[in-house]
Amino acid sequence: MNNEQIFDGPLARAARALVRVSAKDVASKADVRKSELKDFEKGRDDLTEQQEHRVLEALEEFGARFVLDDSQGGYGVRLKFNRAKVRAIERWEDEGGTPAEDDV
Repeated sequence: MNNEQIFDGPLARAARALVRVSAKDVASKADVRKSELKDFEKGRDDLTEQQEHRVLEALEEFGARFVLDDSQGGYGVRLKFNRAKVRAIERWEDEGGTPAEDDV
């Protein structure tokens, strides 16, 4: 194992489920068609290297963190924030006020 960043369709789908965001939102942020994203997630079609990079970055912006394939274990995905931090963020988002862009 060589500390390699692996990113494939099933991992993208798992990340999207983990951060609880729609395919439409990820596709929009990554500037790919929703149908392309869904086909990639299901292994039916490949994205270009640039599209894959944009999808990975979009998922990271939504809170996914990708785990490298190394000698300690296989590749995967986890949440950027621990459970307590997620609850605090959700509570802050429900406080009201004028909606604005989040930068978390």
